[in-house]
Amino acid sequence: MRIGYGFDSHAFKAGVPLVIGGLKIEHTEGLAGHSDGDVLLHAITDALLGAVSAGDIGTFFPPSDPRWKGADSTVFLQTALEEIATAGYKIVNIDTVLIMARPKIVPIAGELRERVAELLGVKPGEVGIKAKTPEGMGMDHMAMAHVTVLLESLAIPESMGRMVASADADDMDAVVKGLVGGARDVSALGRKVTPFDTEDLT
Repeated sequence: MRIGYGFDSHAFKAGVPLVIGGLKIEHTEGLAGHSDGDVLLHAITDALLGAVSAGDIGTFFPPSDPRWKGADSTVFLQTALEEIATAGYKIVNIDTVLIMARPKIVPIAGELRERVAELLGVKPGEVGIKAKTPEGMGMDHMAMAHVTVLLESLAIPESMGRMVASADADDMDAVVKGLVGGARDVSALGRKVTPFDTEDLT
């Protein structure tokens, strides 16, 4: 198992669309950024890359590179997914916190969860979406995202592999039969066994 953590923040900017978690949201302002400013996908991308020690989003997509000007952040996410697959891991679950004064995330949290799950190739129940407001922090004109991800190895654990490789075939057959096909005496299950022989009763 491996854990990854990601963080990102962007200021709001007039004249650009608002995209969060790959979802276009109706709002008067969008988020400033070299790409589409998707604060949530950027944080998720960093969490995934960090979990497999593959660097960060800037390693793969430096903001100095004009190719990524206005780019769709799903491209960044797909690269991170390829990195964890190459490393031999899969996503167990992901938990996120969005911090912004507006727009309100709670009304669209379900839709946002579905979209993020679709992009990650996981079930919606494996994605957590939470929203907080930056009360007293003086950051009402920006958005932040915190993300934690748990990964699981796709490989057979080394200890399990050694056990399977060294197990005698007859021993394995006996275990399997005992688990799924062996006959068992269940006559006394759920009741007490009589402590004397009923044939002695006269």
